[in-house]
Amino acid sequence: MAEKIEETGARARLEEAEGALRRRHFSGVMLLSEFLESFEKSSRLSKEERLRIIEQALLLLEMNYVHLPLKRAMHAIDPIQRLKLLKFRLSEMKENELPPEMVFHRRILEIFASTRDLHTLYLLPEPFRDRVAYLPFLIEQYFEGDNKGERVEKFMVSRVVTEFYQSVPNAGPEVLSFAPGVEVLYWNGVPIRRAIEINGETQAGSNPEARFARGLDNLTIRPLETSLPPDEQWVTVTYRSLSGKMLTLKQDWLVYVTGSADTATMATRSSRKKRAAIDIKKTKINHLRRKLFGPRDVRVGKAFKNIFYVGVRTVDGREFGYVRLFSFDVDDPDEFVNEFNRVIKADGFPQEGLIIDVRGNGGGRIRAGERLLQLFSPRKIKPELFEFINTSLNLEICRLAPKQWNLSRWAESIAEAVTTGATYSSGFPLNSEASCNDIGQTYYGPVVLITDALSYSTTDIFSAGFQDNEIGEVLGTSDNTGAGGANVWWYQDLINAVGDNRNSPFKPLPRGADMLVAVRRSIRVGKLADRPLEELGITPDHRHFMTKRDVLGGNEDLVAQAARILTKKPSYCLSVKPFKQENGDRGVLVTAHSKIQPRDKAKNIARLDVYIDDRPYESCDVKNGSIEGLQIAVDRKRKANELRIEAYDHMNSLVAVHRGSLSTRRATNLGFGPPGHRPLVRK
Repeated sequence: MAEKIEETGARARLEEAEGALRRRHFSGVMLLSEFLESFEKSSRLSKEERLRIIEQALLLLEMNYVHLPLKRAMHAIDPIQRLKLLKFRLSEMKENELPPEMVFHRRILEIFASTRDLHTLYLLPEPFRDRVAYLPFLIEQYFEGDNKGERVEKFMVSRVVTEFYQSVPNAGPEVLSFAPGVEVLYWNGVPIRRAIEINGETQAGSNPEARFARGLDNLTIRPLETSLPPDEQWVTVTYRSLSGKMLTLKQDWLVYVTGSADTATMATRSSRKKRAAIDIKKTKINHLRRKLFGPRDVRVGKAFKNIFYVGVRTVDGREFGYVRLFSFDVDDPDEFVNEFNRVIKADGFPQEGLIIDVRGNGGGRIRAGERLLQLFSPRKIKPELFEFINTSLNLEICRLAPKQWNLSRWAESIAEAVTTGATYSSGFPLNSEASCNDIGQTYYGPVVLITDALSYSTTDIFSAGFQDNEIGEVLGTSDNTGAGGANVWWYQDLINAVGDNRNSPFKPLPRGADMLVAVRRSIRVGKLADRPLEELGITPDHRHFMTKRDVLGGNEDLVAQAARILTKKPSYCLSVKPFKQENGDRGVLVTAHSKIQPRDKAKNIARLDVYIDDRPYESCDVKNGSIEGLQIAVDRKRKANELRIEAYDHMNSLVAVHRGSLSTRRATNLGFGPPGHRPLVRK
């Protein structure tokens, strides 16, 4: 055990500030050195327990891991052979010859990380699982132009835990000057970009963009359940102050011990659903960010305050709706979609352009992401398809799993692989096409989606669906998304799949250790049909380089670029108001408007086609792109329930759809037309 050194000078003052932070805010905060000291005193994994972990890891990667052929080809790796070697060497050792437990965990983590897959993880047991190592500040990337007009990459401190540095007694200039906006130059003496690259190589990013983004995102917050503690107990950050001086701050790593409430928030019940796709590490980083740097004001239901927030952004005198979507990790996907729908239809919410920002969204429930798409498209949404890798164990799982899991539809094609030699099963959607279209379009303005290299998992699937169903254009702050295209299962899901079978190959893991594995891969539909999402991700239609104003402010330049994209797109209104006549006849009054660029007259609404109970009923021409109060009457003797109105432009392209009932209750009013929306905030 390392001898405890009495600290003096600046580091002693920072330790005193850490103590003050602990007393004021987080009773679970400790120094990394204290955590490591307590870990060394705890009991270690036995040889039998280590072998159990290796054997189960072998089983998952060899028999369940859907991306194994792809990863072997793209990264020239062999995790199976590495695990076999580790098992052999461990089997030859005596109990008293075992290496330190930290070394064992490092080897397993390295093997899993070699797959470059954040869906396939080894989660460390106690005491790591509820700990997060962190530094009380964030570092972010931005770009500036130099004297030659070239774009220059830089890094700055974007947020600090103000209470921490205000608590430092007799603070020196390196502490007093450490504030948002200072430019970071070196990390432990290493140029900051290189330090981020080195850290990124230990992360499981699928592509270079994702690895670098992970290296930066994980630089100051590191969940210990998914990665070992930093090798260094403190870091030195050399930065250029706002006054231009070069200073160096020495900062201890801190460890936050989560409580039961935090654990519930950081890994909700929904993230353990079999139809989930989530980045566990990013979810935990985002949780601690909210805790350290404070929540934002939100205008959504309380149940979704950590899921998304909404706002109105004004660019060049025109208002745009803005939704920052942090996560799809919700308990009830249908309730989430309904709340999102309520927000974008609410009184005062702009209807001529919507910006959906999913940067840093680590995913969650696939159903939440795929069902959301229908709100923005007049066309029917086609959900992404999912495939198993063909193995005897996956066939057994599909046959033995509970009926409500609906896995039997994959069984036939997996069994056929014995004769066909196919690597993957047939593809089926996790969410039915009916469930992805049961609401229909409710937002008629153009939509732009903002992504980055930390958009992962369900967010990758949502972004792919956005592109594949031609909803709108994608604006990226990176050249790719995180490229995580799979449905992830927890180890317990695999145990549950085979039930109480005595011959089950899945054995309990020791001391709270856990594993996740990508079981079904996502393949795209539409123009990129059959293309895997894993590794390839989503290439944006436009690229934005974050500015200093974006990072320190409210993403003003990013929103401005999104607004320029939206301004060029047509916007429509389709408003339907039911009526009932004295003789008992009923119907609807239809109002339709087009708002287009002068050069795009062909994109004006040209006609409305009316369907009742899915049968053609009436078709009306529209002059100059607008029609007001068109009366569609239905004889009272006709048994009619469902109404669908489709708006087409002069190129015969479907541009807007209204779906609803012929009920004579309150009017349905959508688009940027007359008022009558429900209020944004529930009373």
